[in-house]
Amino acid sequence: MNCLVVLAHPLPESLNRHFADIVEIELARAGHGVTVLDLYKAEFDPRLTTAERGSYYGERFEASGLKAHASALRDAEVLVLVFPTWWFGLPAMLKGWVDRVFAPGIAFDHGSDFGPIRPLLYKLRHVVAITTLGSPWWVDRLVMRRPVRRILKRGVFAACAPTASFAMLPFYAAEKPKPDRVERFGEKIRRQMRKIG
Repeated sequence: MNCLVVLAHPLPESLNRHFADIVEIELARAGHGVTVLDLYKAEFDPRLTTAERGSYYGERFEASGLKAHASALRDAEVLVLVFPTWWFGLPAMLKGWVDRVFAPGIAFDHGSDFGPIRPLLYKLRHVVAITTLGSPWWVDRLVMRRPVRRILKRGVFAACAPTASFAMLPFYAAEKPKPDRVERFGEKIRRQMRKIG
């Protein structure tokens, strides 16, 4: 299958980079085509432009600056997002990628009279979100009620790719993890990638 891995961490030696490498290796080993999009390395600009926002409800969304990203998203059958959770939200780089690329004519079409949007990402079969958090599991799950998972699963992918499966793999207390925890989580990622048929 055609797999798109989107990495959103500024440091090349980060755990996120390590986890993205595991994803890439495992998917390639299974014979899938893999494209890795490192948003920081690509110097992606997360700011929605004036032209893009101005065309949002026009006849055609101004996507001239997003052609490669839009094409990669449209063609993806598997999408793996690898990112840190900061302040219980998506990092600005990834949020900006979603804001700009999950746009009209790319990820959805507007409904008539501004009713419910119509999804366009029907090629997308599997979505996996892999994230690191500084907090322990109980803060994310019990206190905050997993805001990033809710936003991605219900707010983004249920609307734009309703037939895709969704899995979230959080790595908690990520600031100074022991190597054995990192290795166990790496194996969890491998198992998740092997579920993709």
